[in-house]
Amino acid sequence: MSIRVGIYGYGNLGRGVECAIHQNKDMELVAVFTRRPPESVQILSNNVAVYHVDKASEMKNDIDVMIICGGSATDLPLQTPALASLFNVVDSFDTHANIPAHFDAVNAAATAAGKVAMISIGWDPGMFSLNRLYADAILCEGTSYTFWGTGVSQGHSDAIRRIEGVQDAKQYTIPIESALETVRSGKTPDFSPREKHLRDCYVVAKEGADKARIEAEIKNMPNYFADYDTTVTFITQEELNQNHNRIPHGGFVIRSGKTGANLENQHIIEYSLKLDSNPEFTASVLVAYARAALRLQQEGQIGCKTIFDVPPAYLSPLSGAELRKHLL
Repeated sequence: MSIRVGIYGYGNLGRGVECAIHQNKDMELVAVFTRRPPESVQILSNNVAVYHVDKASEMKNDIDVMIICGGSATDLPLQTPALASLFNVVDSFDTHANIPAHFDAVNAAATAAGKVAMISIGWDPGMFSLNRLYADAILCEGTSYTFWGTGVSQGHSDAIRRIEGVQDAKQYTIPIESALETVRSGKTPDFSPREKHLRDCYVVAKEGADKARIEAEIKNMPNYFADYDTTVTFITQEELNQNHNRIPHGGFVIRSGKTGANLENQHIIEYSLKLDSNPEFTASVLVAYARAALRLQQEGQIGCKTIFDVPPAYLSPLSGAELRKHLL
């Protein structure tokens, strides 16, 4: 029997989830929920209805897992606890500092409803988190590093677009190659943010806007750019649309550690991702963990879970015997 999936929110991530569902033969898309007028939303799937989000509660018996595709800043803190009281859910909440509070709120709602809620599923937090855990547990004498990019930071791009006089913008996070090579060589320096990453910004200014002021505001923006070497390049909307119309990303998790009676042997663990589409890859991770969420609920588990709580076999449609034969 197919896993019946709903999509809550239909932007870049929601479209990616729709594509990923079609690639998983044990899943079917039941419905898409949007805050926009449903008739204005054109999805890729035939014979799948689009509803306003207000209709979601009416379909709690028709959906096995709801994949929530809202933003972390203002959407998911409200949406995930509310929907976890009705469905098994998966979200991609990625504000690292606020994960503990988000977990507590979602756990209370899911536990009371007897549902399973997976939070912070994606690649970071998500796959990178899991690989940090593996590496730290295996090389307990060592140091871990995470590098992001080269890729588009959607949050940083949005921060630029909120500056007065900015019409549009894309921001790329770029790891500093010398820092990467230092870590790969086995050295374990204590890097500052400026020593690990560059920020490269492409900005479309509104007509008559003060470009010098915009550049200064970007470079001095706390928590985003002030701690980094930042380049600001002003271009036209046409150039942005033509040359910066994709959303690539990726990065590296590296742990350098030592073993032996006198810590004489050096080891490097490295996990990397190179993504043509950040939202489509994140969507594929969400869909795999939707399968896991349902399996956990079917065996009697309830409450909020993270990527650390899921056995790897629960992600795959293959049986244990098939996994042992083909992947072990």
